[in-house]
Amino acid sequence: MQEKFSRMATLPVLGLSLLLGACAMDGMFMPEESSPPPALDAAWQADAQRRDAMVLVFGACRDDAVLMDSQARVAGDPAKYLASARLLETCEAELDADVAMQMVDARMRAMALSIQDNLKGGDVAAARAGLSRFAQAFPGQDLYYADGSSFLDSFSVLLDGRQSSGEMALANAGADVKSEMRRLRFWQRN
Repeated sequence: MQEKFSRMATLPVLGLSLLLGACAMDGMFMPEESSPPPALDAAWQADAQRRDAMVLVFGACRDDAVLMDSQARVAGDPAKYLASARLLETCEAELDADVAMQMVDARMRAMALSIQDNLKGGDVAAARAGLSRFAQAFPGQDLYYADGSSFLDSFSVLLDGRQSSGEMALANAGADVKSEMRRLRFWQRN
């Protein structure tokens, strides 16, 4: 029985060694590998390094803006919210189109924070313009809060006070947002 086991163990090892030996032959049975001309390879590497650097710069810029946003929250300073929003808009503007297409999620989050910071800072017109740019840049896409409410619906309700009660009820906005808008409408009418 032991002899049978050892033979079975040597067959896969023998097969593996034959396979490795065949692969180690000087490419006798393998087609020759073609490489791009050195000029194209260098251009591709330079472009890849440029894209990688741009991603790093965007990340650092976004991190600075997020830090500024948290400082604004702690201090309750509208000017810091606006500065954070402007910095996030600058981060987005400095991206090339090819790099921007690779960073959709990070860009969506940064743009959403910019819209929110504009609103918290009191620049409603900039928040509306940002929401419009968000919808154009990411058609059919949305972000969702932890409670399941939609970023687009919540900010549409907040920024477009002309919505009817029925439209607002159908929107996937947070309960707090809807409640606040109902309260605001009540006091505007009464």
